[in-house]
Amino acid sequence: MLAHRNSPEQLRSQLDNNVDFQTSFTDAPAMDSKRCLITGVVCGVRGEEVEDPLLREIRCLDKLVDELAKGKAMEKILRG
Repeated sequence: MLAHRNSPEQLRSQLDNNVDFQTSFTDAPAMDSKRCLITGVVCGVRGEEVEDPLLREIRCLDKLVDELAKGKAMEKILRG
C-alpha cells in the first residue's frame, strides 16, 4: 500500500521497535492513492463500509494480502 518499497533493514527496525499499525500508517511517507479502490469482504467485513479510518486502512491491507496470496494481479485488485 505504500508508494515505495522498504528495505529489509527498515522493516526489521519497525518490528524491533514494536511499531503498531496506527504509527505505521501515520508515519508512512506516501500512501498509494489507488488503495481506496480496494473493495471486498475479508473475514465477513466489507472494507469500504468501515467508518474508522485506521480500521479501513487495515481492512484494505488485509484484502490486498488476501488477494495477492491467491495469485491475483495487482492491477485487478486496484480496480482502476
